[in-house]
Amino acid sequence: MLANQRRDKILELIREDGHAKVFDLSHLFKVTEVTIRQDLDLLEKEGFIKREHGGAVLIDMDASVKTITLQNKSHMEEKATIAQKAISYIENGDTIILDSGSTTTEIAKLITGFQDLTVITNALNIALILGAHPNINLVVTGGEFKAPTLSLTGQKAADFFYNLHVDKLFLATAGITLKSGLTYPSISDICVKRAMIESANEVFLVADSSKIGVNSFASLGALSLINLLITDENLSKESRKMLTDNEIAYIIAES
Repeated sequence: MLANQRRDKILELIREDGHAKVFDLSHLFKVTEVTIRQDLDLLEKEGFIKREHGGAVLIDMDASVKTITLQNKSHMEEKATIAQKAISYIENGDTIILDSGSTTTEIAKLITGFQDLTVITNALNIALILGAHPNINLVVTGGEFKAPTLSLTGQKAADFFYNLHVDKLFLATAGITLKSGLTYPSISDICVKRAMIESANEVFLVADSSKIGVNSFASLGALSLINLLITDENLSKESRKMLTDNEIAYIIAES
């Protein structure tokens, strides 16, 4: 891995987890601690992170937590359109899982009118959106808190789904490629997402087209894990062909 690629991955990981330690990054990327410190120093000079003893933290993280605001606000118009399409697959009386993420947050904003809906989520911002609505039975997982994504993660969050059976899962992702499948910046999320998938009768992947062709750090598994990809109309001809040729079901949410 080239140095600039490594720094991009380090930044992606810190944006997901909120912090990182030099020791852990050194083992993860198989380079010396000196090299990692140099990477972090450069990322700090570029204004992305703040160095602290033994590692680094994401800047402006405190403000995001205090205002319950997700840091990832890219492609929000596309995400809102995907959410509008996604709710057409929800019915009154369903039990669903909403994964943490900006697109699933848009779904949460649209489902408050459903009746007798049970929603299970690991996202605290989604819980705050839905918690005041008496027609929604809200269930929140346990787990370790990740500030940038306002989510609960790790093995405790995964264990929550043991022996649960739900109708539908609306799953988020950071990257989608044919070779690596569904990928994410944080290893701690993988066990949670696998547990969610195992609990669901149907898995809907909600991902804007910018995620197609992106390869993040940790792989969840093949695209065959999902039943349907809901994406936006900016999906390229090449990506549409790739999905069709490999029999990956997808639908375009039109604005």
